[in-house]
Amino acid sequence: MRPKCIAQTNDVCGEAATWDTTRGLLYWCDINRFLLHMLDPETSALKTIPFDEPVTAISLTDRDGWLLIALGSCLILFNPDTEAREDLANGMLLDWPDLRFNDGRSDPSGAFWIGSMGNNVGPQGEALPAQDGKGTLYRYRAGTKLEAIETGIGIPNTVCWAPDGETFYFGDTLKNEISAYPRAPATGDIGAGKPFFAGFERGLPDGSAMDSEGYLWNCRYGGRCIVRIAPTGEVDRIIDLPVENVTTCTFGGPNLKTLFITTAGAKKAGIEPLAGGLFALDVDTSGLKENVFSIE
Repeated sequence: MRPKCIAQTNDVCGEAATWDTTRGLLYWCDINRFLLHMLDPETSALKTIPFDEPVTAISLTDRDGWLLIALGSCLILFNPDTEAREDLANGMLLDWPDLRFNDGRSDPSGAFWIGSMGNNVGPQGEALPAQDGKGTLYRYRAGTKLEAIETGIGIPNTVCWAPDGETFYFGDTLKNEISAYPRAPATGDIGAGKPFFAGFERGLPDGSAMDSEGYLWNCRYGGRCIVRIAPTGEVDRIIDLPVENVTTCTFGGPNLKTLFITTAGAKKAGIEPLAGGLFALDVDTSGLKENVFSIE
């Protein structure tokens, strides 16, 4: 299993890999350069759209051609073809710029889950010190307010659901821990989380993707790898990458058997030529489709 760099975008912090099955497009962002990328892997056509603040998370929506985009300060709807934008009601993060949004995804019920954190990105994209314990996990349904689910988070990463919808996975990078939460599929509500995968020595947990067999593929920031984790919490396999900071992944391609992987090039210029690039890896297990945010 050899990952191949398919787009060297030189991202300072590539994140939020999101596959659009209908359009055959991959979306991802560079948090520190305030960019949204859109790639057609079949033609290698790449479009990059600048914003005026960090772009941190992406979700498909039930409105054709529109995405939910998490910026540092707020949640918006965005059409990457026309670049039209609509603010989402009650989607503002009130403590911006002291805090900012980070990793997020929509759940099987159409709600958007996203974590906040102490803002470590300056107004020009410069890195600021990380701050522990200032973040919150939120759930957002269209037309409602951000609903605080859990507090005391350092850096929120990994927002995934098991194939049967009965388990929610959520991680805190600074704790080097991913937790599993029981979930009621009928309501989308979760119970108390318990440690699922903690203390792994290769890097720290960043974003993850779920495959159709219920295995979590976790990107390891600082660990040069992705680790496939069984539903029992045991390591199934480790996939090495030629860069240190591996950030997010998603399953895509015609059969959802291509793992697209983002990386971070921060402090790696001239040391790791492929750092900050987008990688692709052919795998033998299909992934799950991205969930869709319900606008109406």
